Amino acid sequence: MTWRVVSMLRRLECVTRPVDGDFAAAMRRRWDDLPPHVKTPGQVLGRHGVGCEGTHGVFPKCNLACTPCYHSRDANQVRVDGGHTVANVEAQMALLRRVRGPRAHAQLIGGEVSLLDPDDHAAALAAMRQHGREPMSFTHGDVDYAYLRRLALGPDGKRRFDRLSFAAHFDMFMFGRRGIARPGDERSLNRYRAEFTAKLRRLRAETGVRTFAAHNMTVTPANLDQVADVVRDSSGMGFGMFSFQPAAFVGDSRRWHEDYRDVDSDAVWEQIERGVGTKLDYRIFEHGDVRCNRVAYGFWVGDRWFPVLDGADRRDLAVRDGFFRHLGAFDFAGTPVPQLAAQLTRVAVRRPQTVVLAVGWLVRAVRRVGIRRLARCRRVRITSYVMHRFMDAADVTTAWDLMQRGQSSDDPRIRETVERLSACHYAMAHPEDGTVVPACVQHSVLDPGENAQLRRLLPIVQVRTGGREDATTMERPTCE
Repeated sequence: MTWRVVSMLRRLECVTRPVDGDFAAAMRRRWDDLPPHVKTPGQVLGRHGVGCEGTHGVFPKCNLACTPCYHSRDANQVRVDGGHTVANVEAQMALLRRVRGPRAHAQLIGGEVSLLDPDDHAAALAAMRQHGREPMSFTHGDVDYAYLRRLALGPDGKRRFDRLSFAAHFDMFMFGRRGIARPGDERSLNRYRAEFTAKLRRLRAETGVRTFAAHNMTVTPANLDQVADVVRDSSGMGFGMFSFQPAAFVGDSRRWHEDYRDVDSDAVWEQIERGVGTKLDYRIFEHGDVRCNRVAYGFWVGDRWFPVLDGADRRDLAVRDGFFRHLGAFDFAGTPVPQLAAQLTRVAVRRPQTVVLAVGWLVRAVRRVGIRRLARCRRVRITSYVMHRFMDAADVTTAWDLMQRGQSSDDPRIRETVERLSACHYAMAHPEDGTVVPACVQHSVLDPGENAQLRRLLPIVQVRTGGREDATTMERPTCE
């Protein structure tokens, strides 16, 4: 009996240990590998994570047509095959765990994720979790509720997951959406944005599976002036994140219909700020190079958005620094609440200054928001705003070739590309040769050849139906 008690206490001590040694070591390696220009006080990489990850070549096909489209021209000629998807997700995640450590956020991304059978989709998510990844499925949002339910529940009717996360892409350049095949503007998509998040709320109510939704949107000169309206109109729909991507010359060149260089980072960020109704300080927390990523974390109380930290207040910056120092190795998204509470308690006991910092921050936050506003508000909505700026394929191809040969460039544009790639926040794995590459390299350099090979490996079979020839995988999967 004594041995059992001792064994139980040891296990308890282990699972409530504030710092995971393997994860802390992975972050130290990540920090050491970063170039000097991004080792800033607000840098998150190497302090609270190793960066985001994504899959590639696992289901490149999509059933909408977009302009621009970041897929290579062969992507829609590859058959969706669940066995291929699960096996390759497993291999990619295993390599990412070996190279980048035991924990990270990862996107199940390629073409349209709902083209996968729900069981295969679930198996891919399970493989990601098995390797310590917090998965997010990338979709265009034109998904039946029955599909979501079959994803959440197994054949026995029991929950497969405690939490499901989705990145849903909505913009007026996506053609073929049911009910609105060719949107005339961004506002005409608001109904479909709201319907998607309503399905997730219904899923949680009926199954108990918690959900998270991020809103993605490509920005070009044609919809730049509509970004603020999207932010305003969609702020109460249930999205926990809004991510905007200025279009780049990447993917299928047949779908490049505009001069995307007319849209720069500052113009997009100003539109987001107009929609939120306040300035957004993206230097408090940085994810890699700010020329690639801008992020502002905060919350809505009623009709006003407040930042988590005020970059003009030294006390708040001290909270940020203390967070990195004492809580950086915590996994807030993937740890069960009781375990997380025990870990935080151990930190508070060992380092009482963390409690002082936390209480001070809470008092300042309440003062900024106002007690009356808090009293009138039924719910505080945590919402972050993000901008990801991809790079043109021609620049990435040139820069990556130079990086592989250990050379530099005198061209300012290529030199900037090299700097941004060296600090990339978003990585993809290649088990065949053991390498991990920046996502821009994957899409700009590697995708065309990879999808051409997949087209031969997983060809779409043509069949005769009703006197005409159709591709069997072009039918929209449904669970109705």
